[in-house]
Amino acid sequence: MSSDPAAVAETTRVQQAVIESVAPQFRHNPYDSYEILRTAGPFVPGPHDTHLVTRHTEAQAILIDPRWSHAEEPDLLHGDSDVELPGSFLWMEPPDHTRLRGLVGKAFTARTVTALRARAEQLVEELLTAMLTAGEVDLLEALAYPVPLTLICEMLGVPTEAHAQVRSMSAGIARGLDPDVLLGPEELAARTAAVHEFTAFFGDLVEQRRKNPQPDVITALVQAEEAGVRLTHTELIGTLLILVVAGHETSVNLIANGVLALIREPGEFRRLRADPDLAGPAVDEVLRYDAPVHLTTRTARAELTIGGRTFAPGDAVIVLLGSANRDPAAFPAADRFDLGRYLPGRRAERHLSFGLGLHYCLGAPLARLEMRTVLRALGVRVTGLSLLAEPPYRPNVVVRGMSELHVRVEGR
Repeated sequence: MSSDPAAVAETTRVQQAVIESVAPQFRHNPYDSYEILRTAGPFVPGPHDTHLVTRHTEAQAILIDPRWSHAEEPDLLHGDSDVELPGSFLWMEPPDHTRLRGLVGKAFTARTVTALRARAEQLVEELLTAMLTAGEVDLLEALAYPVPLTLICEMLGVPTEAHAQVRSMSAGIARGLDPDVLLGPEELAARTAAVHEFTAFFGDLVEQRRKNPQPDVITALVQAEEAGVRLTHTELIGTLLILVVAGHETSVNLIANGVLALIREPGEFRRLRADPDLAGPAVDEVLRYDAPVHLTTRTARAELTIGGRTFAPGDAVIVLLGSANRDPAAFPAADRFDLGRYLPGRRAERHLSFGLGLHYCLGAPLARLEMRTVLRALGVRVTGLSLLAEPPYRPNVVVRGMSELHVRVEGR
């Protein structure tokens, strides 16, 4: 270690930023820590012999390169756990990833999502009417949770009376996606209970659909086959788990983050009110500016050189998506919320919130539909949005979001 006091101080500052980037008390603003890490370099030493990928160029290169594997993430983040999350194509590589994603894609097509547009608009209108009548609401309970929870449950075929149970299970599993080292005994126990409950609940629904098919995604997955190969029961439950958690918890955070950004940037909300068609391109800016998922992992499958650094086979990295999305080298005025950043004709770098390459988010069309519908409805019907209290954040690191968002809403 260098004896230069300035170098020692900088090393300490970077190490502190690594800690603060995942600390519960800094969940409301990890971006200051990300800035320190980006300044330190594209790769910063992380826990368990990993490196944190801090900048957009290197993060994008890793995510799009199939020689970087995602299959090791359960071992990297949950290696000491005594409960296994059901296997999902999310943590697989070809050929299994190709087989399972192809099967799932047959039940989760763009046509399926497009068919939900009218239902999404109806749901948002009903919820927004109730919000305007109430005047003051917790936006998570009034809008951010009901929209994605209702849509994903209706797609899957979950009975209405079980939606609250699905939400509870999903919350326990979402927190459990964080590295085990960041979880306390009660949180680990809650994850175990949620996984067991999820497996039993959806296992029962699967068996019901085998006997009595319905026009829903669970039935489609049960019946899906490609080249005569079906999903095993474990693969099916794992796929449902990722569809529920990734298709629900992340969208809750996306909606809440977008509304909070509009409140804190009233000039941008005025732009949206003046032109509700901004809702389309604005979705990408919300995803970039305050991503619902902040990190993912990759492991080198060969000797690979990225950004001047060579990684040996088996070397692991933690890609800080939230940091890459705020990299000023990729995004001018990166810390500014700009609803027009992704307007047609404007040259903007691609955000990484949906990933890239083999593991690009299968639920991206649904998340876009939900966020676009909410933003457009806010632009058309709401004339005033204000914060009643600074929102507290859940301790979650991977799927980051608020636990409450109390707002005053006024409208036509």
